[in-house]
Amino acid sequence: MSRRSSGLIGVWAEAQRQQQRQQEAQRRASVQQQRQREREQRAQERDAARATREQQAAYRQSREADARLRTQELDAQVEELTGLLAAGCAAPPFSTGSLRRTQQSVEPFAPGALAQPIPMPDPARYQPQGGGWTANRRAQSQQEAQARYQRDWDAAQLAETERRRQLAEYRAQYDAWAATRQSELHGHNQGVEELVTGLRAAEPGAVVEYFSAALYAADGWPEGFPRRLSCSYDRGAKQLVLDWELPGFDVVPEAKSVRYVASSDEERESARPVTQRRALYRDTLAQSVLLVVRDLFAADEYGVLESVAFNGFVDDVDPANGRRAEIFLATVMVDRAAFQGLHLEQVSAVDCLVDALHGQLSARPDQRAGVRPVRRPGELGAGVLSHGSDEDEPDLFVMDPIEFEVLVAELFRARGMRAVTTQRSNDGGVDVEALDADPISGGRIIVQVKRYRNTVPPTAVRDLYGTVQGAGANKGVLVTTSGFGPGSYAFAQGKPLTLVSGAELVELLHECGLRGRLGERGERATPTPTLVDTPLAPPPSESSEEDFNVLGMTWAGPVALDVCVLVCAGNRVLDDDHFVFFNNREVPGGSVRMVPGAVEDRAAVRVAFDALPPRADRLVLVASVDPEVNPDADLSGFTDAGILLRDASGTELDRLPVSEGRAGETALVLGSFRRRAGDDWDFVLGGRGYVGGLEALIGDFGIEVE
Repeated sequence: MSRRSSGLIGVWAEAQRQQQRQQEAQRRASVQQQRQREREQRAQERDAARATREQQAAYRQSREADARLRTQELDAQVEELTGLLAAGCAAPPFSTGSLRRTQQSVEPFAPGALAQPIPMPDPARYQPQGGGWTANRRAQSQQEAQARYQRDWDAAQLAETERRRQLAEYRAQYDAWAATRQSELHGHNQGVEELVTGLRAAEPGAVVEYFSAALYAADGWPEGFPRRLSCSYDRGAKQLVLDWELPGFDVVPEAKSVRYVASSDEERESARPVTQRRALYRDTLAQSVLLVVRDLFAADEYGVLESVAFNGFVDDVDPANGRRAEIFLATVMVDRAAFQGLHLEQVSAVDCLVDALHGQLSARPDQRAGVRPVRRPGELGAGVLSHGSDEDEPDLFVMDPIEFEVLVAELFRARGMRAVTTQRSNDGGVDVEALDADPISGGRIIVQVKRYRNTVPPTAVRDLYGTVQGAGANKGVLVTTSGFGPGSYAFAQGKPLTLVSGAELVELLHECGLRGRLGERGERATPTPTLVDTPLAPPPSESSEEDFNVLGMTWAGPVALDVCVLVCAGNRVLDDDHFVFFNNREVPGGSVRMVPGAVEDRAAVRVAFDALPPRADRLVLVASVDPEVNPDADLSGFTDAGILLRDASGTELDRLPVSEGRAGETALVLGSFRRRAGDDWDFVLGGRGYVGGLEALIGDFGIEVE
């Protein structure tokens, strides 16, 4: 029979069994924990793989959508070219009535908050605080209440006096503006009546002025088409002789379509066949000729035109001598009777111009094979009107480099500084040295000049900054005949650098009585005849009948921010000109521009959504810390932020939320307006922050910053 152990041996054996059971339980628990960790890790890996696949799919869909969008843009450009004549014929004809301005009443005086008197303090609210137990204490309390009332009353009186002064000053400014506007309206309309009188009498000057205005006022031309003319009028033959600039071959897109190749992660363009490009370009030239002639005859209210002699040219390099010249690609002399018998909406433009009107059209306009003009404006002697020529000033593009540096030095001297040009070798990247004698803002200035036709790269700005630091100068100035991109302005922000573009240089030269122009025929901006209706400056209230919205930016905290806007197609800005920031206050056409905000706004942007480019589908609002005002700040001080959406009258439509900033970040996407079906727009909250400031942010939207 078995024998049960007892005593110390039994106790020891039981302890061993308990210890073994505990170790076994711990081992089982450890195995279970390991298995649980493995299960969780496998689940995380599955989730990560699923997220990666989803991200890859979303990325591919985004790239494919971008490629489709670019293809649609190419198709739209071709469609615009093929429908040029039909669209132009659908536009209403120009008339003298288009030149007149209605004598409508001046916008009413709107002083805003200045119209409200400052409220005076109410004596009933200034009662003694605490009665006290003694007569002396009660008298003291009464005196203290009276003193508080008198102090607040004096402050309110001062504020009211200041309000009345500002109101009177504002009223005087308004009255002066209103009188000036009425005078301008009267003078303009009187000039129109004089023009009409001269037009009825077929005076050459009036005829040329009127029909030039008619051509420049036409708004059916595609973006990028040139508008430059030279014309004269043959009174005896009742014929207008016209030279008109035509678009170059690059107006027809080289690419036909764009597709995304996932294997190489790139977009590939399919080239448009050369024969198709040539045919489309030749057809575009013929449509342009017919449309100009149509606009001239349609604008002839008083029957002063019996015929038109048209010569179309391109401003390009002559292949015969390699020099830039006017190469004529189309010419026609057409009578009114023959032209009015045409149904332009249904014709083949090339056949109509060559066969029906017996005009000439270059067989190979893409190779600049010219034709002989039928009649030139200069053949009539006096009375030739040209828009775009400016031969009395030196062309900065072709000026001798040394002369250009001397001109820039003379500009600095004209502005009250001492300036000298440096030696031609071993100048250390310094073209001009200037000294501003102002004891506060002056100092030594390093100047570099760049006679460029293309945009100055950001590397040149960085090199100038290094030169300024190396020379121990107070400031650096980069002067160019071209312009700068957002990357250059973003780098120069907060640094002792000034960037002077070609347009600014010409303006500064003229302000100081110096001479200079850009290009062989001056600046290539679209000229505006004196009689084309241009809007008058708005009154101080800046009212307008245009349909637009104002986005007022508000936030708490002391941080100073630069608010910027990017007009985008997808996640890419259209181009550098459609990036609105501190050195580019508005986009071409003015559909987006910085404006003074209301009292509560710390920044404001005016947006005409209907006037945005058709290919734009996003309006992105961003903010970045101003490194010049707050060099060490981040967006942790950007709190309680919002966007106040107002209409043209100033009525608040909505308050849009904005993500707050975070520590370490110096730039932030506030949100974006996105185009929806039916050309409607809605707001999508942003929130992505950047530690690299504005440079890092705009790089993600396709703006190159070196």
